Amino acid sequence: MDSEKKDQIYSEFMDCVNMQPKELEDWLDTEESKSVGDEDEGESTGHRSGRRIIDIKRTKKDDLSDSQYEHMNKVVGYIHRHLAQKPGGDIEDSDWRYSLMNWGHDPVKSD
Repeated sequence: MDSEKKDQIYSEFMDCVNMQPKELEDWLDTEESKSVGDEDEGESTGHRSGRRIIDIKRTKKDDLSDSQYEHMNKVVGYIHRHLAQKPGGDIEDSDWRYSLMNWGHDPVKSD
């Protein structure tokens, strides 16, 4: 992966993931976080992704691996797709919001 592509992915990832590592870590410990998503080996895909996002956000940009960039790209794609499926009504306590938060994006946070 060339550096231009990496820069683009990094920028999009930082724009999409609006939760800080500690905030995401605390969220992933909640029952709400564990209540959404398809489970694979006892943990949902989004929950596992959230743990990877914490590692990525705590890694210096220059130290990120190609595998981490691939995951960052996957996260950006997921968040964009999921945001396009916003349900009507109050989203505060919705599975839709909880799923996004597992992937590091809280849609009720103001930017």
